[in-house]
Amino acid sequence: LERSGIFFALSRFPDEKNIDFIADYDILITMLRVGIIGIRGYTGEELISILLKHPRVKINYLSARLEKPVPVFRIFPRFKNKIGLLCQNFDLARALKSCDLFFLALPHTASMAVTPLLLKANKKVIDLSADYRLKDYKIYEARYKVKHTDINNIKQAIYGLPELNKAKIRKARFIANPGCFPTAAILAIAPLLRNKSYSLKDIIIDAKSGYSGAGRKSAFDPFMLELKDDFKAYKVDAHQHVPEIAQELSKLAKRKIKVTFVPHLLPIERGILETIYIRSSHKSQVTSHNLIGLYKKFYKNCPFVKIKKEGEFPRLKDARFTNFCDIGVKVSEDKKLIIVIAAIDNLIKGASGQAVQNMNLMCGFKE
Repeated sequence: LERSGIFFALSRFPDEKNIDFIADYDILITMLRVGIIGIRGYTGEELISILLKHPRVKINYLSARLEKPVPVFRIFPRFKNKIGLLCQNFDLARALKSCDLFFLALPHTASMAVTPLLLKANKKVIDLSADYRLKDYKIYEARYKVKHTDINNIKQAIYGLPELNKAKIRKARFIANPGCFPTAAILAIAPLLRNKSYSLKDIIIDAKSGYSGAGRKSAFDPFMLELKDDFKAYKVDAHQHVPEIAQELSKLAKRKIKVTFVPHLLPIERGILETIYIRSSHKSQVTSHNLIGLYKKFYKNCPFVKIKKEGEFPRLKDARFTNFCDIGVKVSEDKKLIIVIAAIDNLIKGASGQAVQNMNLMCGFKE
């Protein structure tokens, strides 16, 4: 009777958005079985939160380094009565049996030990670390001070920025999820590089991030106390994300692009705001109005990019707790400097939300 009632509902309401209330019935809707490897950080927690609301996904496997298996709500109390799944140390056989797609929320340098095992078993993988973003493994080794142990799989990793690589992501089985700073920077600059009439000479990225961008070290992290009532630059022109930004911008421009990148830490938990200064010699006079039109046209089929009106600029509150990237553009009075301001949530569009966006494209779900 229950099944008959469901099929009757389906026949009356064939549109998927009207039948989300029966998404839990595996007999009716094929659920994608997903696993998250490395849940104890900010990105792992955020992935669980997003995926629990997904109508086409079932979280089937969770792992982290633990002394013994524990229910996930013991690690994150906010998930009590929402998911009772045990979190345990990584077990390859159990993981492969449980899931079709895996999110790797592991620290940088750890994913390359797990990824080849999952890909060999023909599983889909979305890696949130930096292990497969850089196509030149020598640059990776120089930045992260370790030897890359899975060079062969770097080539097949698709850089998971949906606004630029949507067609490739749809066909992919392995995604290198972008970094948070690069996501905002690349989205802010990309329309200018695709337009041949702009000659970009200097690109200076002044970036500010909440402390969650540095990752969760422990329940009591002195790093957070150090930032209280303070604001500072760090890794000035030496951040590990610089090669990633330059790599993707150079692909777009089809020539080598260099950037100056200075990140800062804000005394808040989440959010990134980047102010980008671009020295340009344009073939004709450029205006803020024209640039806004260019950006709107470039991102017209991108549901998670919002372009501000002329004279309006994004703030962190516009993007925090969302998967949006908000962008504002202005031309200086002498017409030689383009100023682009971009805001994202570093944990969502800069990490876990973008990973789910990639999953949706890979699996044929609504983006």
